[in-house]
Amino acid sequence: MTPPGEGTAGAVPSAVSEPAPPATEPESPEAAVPAAPASKAGRNLPAALAVGMSLGLSLIAILLFAPKVLIGVIAAAIAVATWEVAKRLREADVLVPRIPLLVGGQAIVWLAWPWGPQGVLGAFGATALAVMVWRLFDHGLRATPRNYLRDTAISIFVLAWIPLLASFAVLMLQQDDGNLRVLTFMVLVVCSDVGGYVAGVLFGKHPMVPHISPKKSWEGFGGSLVFCVIGGLLTVTLLLQANSMIGVLLGVGLVLVATTGDLIESQVKRELGIKDMGTLLPGHGGIMDRLDSMLPSAFVAWLVLTALL
Repeated sequence: MTPPGEGTAGAVPSAVSEPAPPATEPESPEAAVPAAPASKAGRNLPAALAVGMSLGLSLIAILLFAPKVLIGVIAAAIAVATWEVAKRLREADVLVPRIPLLVGGQAIVWLAWPWGPQGVLGAFGATALAVMVWRLFDHGLRATPRNYLRDTAISIFVLAWIPLLASFAVLMLQQDDGNLRVLTFMVLVVCSDVGGYVAGVLFGKHPMVPHISPKKSWEGFGGSLVFCVIGGLLTVTLLLQANSMIGVLLGVGLVLVATTGDLIESQVKRELGIKDMGTLLPGHGGIMDRLDSMLPSAFVAWLVLTALL
């Protein structure tokens, strides 16, 4: 869940503000609408902060008072995110089968509740097979499939990228003090995002990977690392009552994987020629644009905390 900006590694602010374009006939209907005030990282900062705070407080309340409700929240979020990604892919003529992905994604999340990793693995395997068969015959028995290998491979990628990685948050929730473990992982992702945004906007001068995400900087990555390690020390010792070194390891690991998650989505959007996956969240984009760093971080947090606690 990334704050306003391009991601956890921070943003490289422009050295000179561009002048407003002359009042001419707009190239599109959207151009005729006055732009909302944006931050240096290219987002509507007030809207982004309001949405982020609302979502964050709601999730904290759920985790503290009704943790099982989070399973439904995760299921709804991955359904919307899967729909957003599938829609964008189909706009690019990549015919991913939406129904198997949506139904199978729900099975992966919900079966993690009663049957744990076995339920997740079984649902993932069954959905992957369903995707292969669906795409093979989705134009009828007499039609020759077009781009079958490409479309099925991308479909399995989407299945692993969204519902499979999200299921690790559900698995974490099932453990002892699972609500506090999920809260710890969420706090650390936010620490990484905020540290990267602040350091990137204030000090960002050296791009990390300009050909994937031009606004991410090494200075922002350093800010993510500092904030996330401090957050790891505090949350692991205070919330989980565990060794502080686990917090350091978890903080470093989540910075690396959250940044990578942002870059993965940035590259996907770059190849599709789009800025955001959706428009549901003002100042943020779509649901998938907020889950890009959370999804891989859920897996790493589950792995580290399961192994060391």
